[in-house]
Amino acid sequence: MLQFNDLSLRRGHRLLFEHAGFQVFPGQKIGITGANGCGKSSLFALILNQLHADTGDCLYPKHWVVAHVAQDMPADKRAAIEYVLDGDTELRRVEAALVQAEADDDGIMLASLHANYDNIGGYSARSRAAQLMSGLGFSARDESRPVDEFSGGWQMRLNLARALMCRSDLLLLDEPTNHLDLDAVIWLEGWLRAYTGTLLLVSHDRDFLDSVASHIAHIEQQRITLYSGNYSAFEHIRAERLANQQSAYEKQQREIAHMQSFVDRFRAKATKARQAQSRLKALQRMQDIAPAHVDSPFHFSLREPEKRPHTLLRLDHVNAGYADTTIINNIELNILPGDRIGLLGRNGAGKSTLIKLLAGSMQGGLMLQTGAREAHKDTRIGYFAQHQVEQLHPEHSPLEHLQQLDPKARESELRNHLGGFGFSSDRALAPVGPFSGGEKSRLVLAMLVYQRPNLLLLDEPTNHLDLEMRQALAVALQEFSGAMVIVSHDRHLLRVTCDRLMLVHDSRVDDFPLSLDDYPRWLNEQNKLATADLKTADNPEQVINNGVTRKDRKRLQAEQRKLLQPLRKRVSQAEQKLDALHSTRSELEKQLADPEIYSEDNKSRLQQCLLEKADVDKQYEAVEAEWMLASEALDDFTAQMPAIE
Repeated sequence: MLQFNDLSLRRGHRLLFEHAGFQVFPGQKIGITGANGCGKSSLFALILNQLHADTGDCLYPKHWVVAHVAQDMPADKRAAIEYVLDGDTELRRVEAALVQAEADDDGIMLASLHANYDNIGGYSARSRAAQLMSGLGFSARDESRPVDEFSGGWQMRLNLARALMCRSDLLLLDEPTNHLDLDAVIWLEGWLRAYTGTLLLVSHDRDFLDSVASHIAHIEQQRITLYSGNYSAFEHIRAERLANQQSAYEKQQREIAHMQSFVDRFRAKATKARQAQSRLKALQRMQDIAPAHVDSPFHFSLREPEKRPHTLLRLDHVNAGYADTTIINNIELNILPGDRIGLLGRNGAGKSTLIKLLAGSMQGGLMLQTGAREAHKDTRIGYFAQHQVEQLHPEHSPLEHLQQLDPKARESELRNHLGGFGFSSDRALAPVGPFSGGEKSRLVLAMLVYQRPNLLLLDEPTNHLDLEMRQALAVALQEFSGAMVIVSHDRHLLRVTCDRLMLVHDSRVDDFPLSLDDYPRWLNEQNKLATADLKTADNPEQVINNGVTRKDRKRLQAEQRKLLQPLRKRVSQAEQKLDALHSTRSELEKQLADPEIYSEDNKSRLQQCLLEKADVDKQYEAVEAEWMLASEALDDFTAQMPAIE
């Protein structure tokens, strides 16, 4: 097991944690949470023996193989898949020994090494590496590309694949989703759930932690507390504990005030001096209960847009891409005030291309090939992308960045605005060059919010942001009255801020008719169908169509029916309600057709009947609209699903 015994650690003059003690048993998956700078990464450095504790020990069995994601990337001309295979150090050791044994013409050693090579899965290692790369978004062509041809984000994915390639006993992952899109995050969740070793995971993605973690180790106020369950369970338990703690704290403060009052009044009186001293000692012995720090350090809101034109932005039969390559084709999209759109789709499908097109950011060779992009003259776009973080002026402070946006604003107003994003006191005046990735992202968001956009375009806005800042951003976006289009691998952010999901696929942009919770299942189904399409007809008697056997056909048809079931249920329920309302309405119309109901004696009955009829008509219209939406969604989704015949 992994043991932390009475562990204390300082970095410079800052105490990160002290007297920390907990145990991690083999096979457990521990999510490590806490504010930025609390010591999460330093805990990993302790395990890797890169830091040494001030007091206490970090112990685990000597035979354990520990894997972690390297933060640097050497200049490497080798093929990417060879770099990933290096993660299995034992595999490489046996391969080197085989080469030496062949050179020595040592038949006995060769036989022994080949047996060992088979035992460690050497013959399937390249296939495992290819599967890891595919899951993380690499194409088959990428396997042979030199490592140094990849961008920084893709090189980090290679480092992650290399760490997963290691047949480790203990796996350390520090923010592994930062450079991944949603599809790769979903794949990684499945891989980690199946991982048989011990996992320590630092992440600010609550859905990811919910899916993977069996325990949460929370670092707060220089202490590490281990909770059973996933992140949602931790939030519930901690909320109850903090509520009890706050109640105990308030009670204790009343007791302290009462005792201090007694001491202040009577310590100078001889008759009461002994009692006062006794109370004073009790007061000193009383264990302090820290107040519950539940408030986030981030408090901001998106200011109301100055103008909200009826149509903010329109794409009319647009084709866009790079040079002669079309990425998105024949796109028609109207964005109105209040639209909240989340973009889904595989890596490389064109989500970021669409965001850039909407923003009018024709950089990196992006071209509007055909069609028209029309923005209203009063449309003010707030565009967030990771490359904007790199465009900050390193020598300027956060305050100076805002002053460049609004030279006439008072400094106090600008500093109040920055304070909501965690830049208070001296931090607002410090040069941004040494800032962390999270701080730079917060500053870009602060600048974006200050400009009062009526259309927000956010491309992975939560990268490097901690949980508190992500939650503050989610709350601010919920209250935003303008329109937004978001690309994010953070499903919590998408779930609480977007009411419309669109799928970028096959060079098209279509509405996604299911919920975000259905997306992983839909994605898995698409992967299975793609795999089935690639099968070769090795056994013609078993093949029905496109390489799909009878057995595969039945299985895939069953899975398609399972995916369609929620939509069919919505349609069926709406139809049942319509039938019931139709019967009620027919009965009311029959009563209103009776001439006697219009007599003076039946005036109250007529009035009641008319009220009921108006209410039923209103319900009928609402249910009919729901039925039409559900039916259209079912038709659209059925049309998107590949036919299995």
